[in-house]
Amino acid sequence: MDKLRAMSLFIRLAERGSFTEVAEELGLSKSMVSKEISRLETKIGARLIHRSTRSLQLTTIGEGYLRHCHEILERIDDAESFVQGAQDLPRGKLKINAPMALGISHLSQVFADFMREYPEIELDIHLDDAPVDLIENGFDLGFRAASRPFDSGYVGKPLMEFSYKVCASEDYLKEHGPITTVEELSEHNCFIYSYFRGQDIWPLGEGVKVGGNLRVNSTPFMLDVVKGGLGIGFIPDFIAGNAIRQGQVLELLNNVERPRLTLYAMYPARRLTPPKIKLCINFLERWFEENWAG
Repeated sequence: MDKLRAMSLFIRLAERGSFTEVAEELGLSKSMVSKEISRLETKIGARLIHRSTRSLQLTTIGEGYLRHCHEILERIDDAESFVQGAQDLPRGKLKINAPMALGISHLSQVFADFMREYPEIELDIHLDDAPVDLIENGFDLGFRAASRPFDSGYVGKPLMEFSYKVCASEDYLKEHGPITTVEELSEHNCFIYSYFRGQDIWPLGEGVKVGGNLRVNSTPFMLDVVKGGLGIGFIPDFIAGNAIRQGQVLELLNNVERPRLTLYAMYPARRLTPPKIKLCINFLERWFEENWAG
């Protein structure tokens, strides 16, 4: 048996928690995946997984073996990265996770430019606004917004700063009246972004509780509904900026204090950072410095 392939399969199974999902992802049959894991267990002489009809769970030995598998495959990646770096030939796959809104508004152009400069690097980009563990899901690189740096398990490179805009259409304000104070927002139809940490508390001044008839996990979608005159949105300026400049929506309460966030490019901390990740990070820093006005 190919033990390294079996280790990689075991890692995927531990991450997904399902033989069916792993089989579908790799284009294999469920029975083939199960047999491969069984052969691995026979080879090492220990059970790695408790199987049941509804779920699977790692054994105590399986949990320890998983950590060693991660370390072994990471060392192999490091060895390949050393060869690539020595030959000055950036190539291979980069698996990237990014927020949907950012992917639509900026990253398509960023990575189109990157692909022109580094055609030998294959990009595997996943756009998803839901929180995702980069290490558990095998991502080389991710984009996260925060008001402070991340924990030591990751390296975070700041790319740009942004804030949020309170947006409404002229038609909405004509129908419902002007808004001059933060407190007045609680009396209006304010839309909620599903993944916003504060949920229905907007961090304006000391904070204001809002509510409305729309909860959505997409800020571009929210902006379109705001344009339609149906309510008020609290939307990142990299999404709402063009609509404000073009007069499609109006910015409210722009003199009220609110947090500024930093967009970080993040990657797992490791002994040897692969050249393809270094190249990508350097490219991103340069691109945002030249193209993002803040």
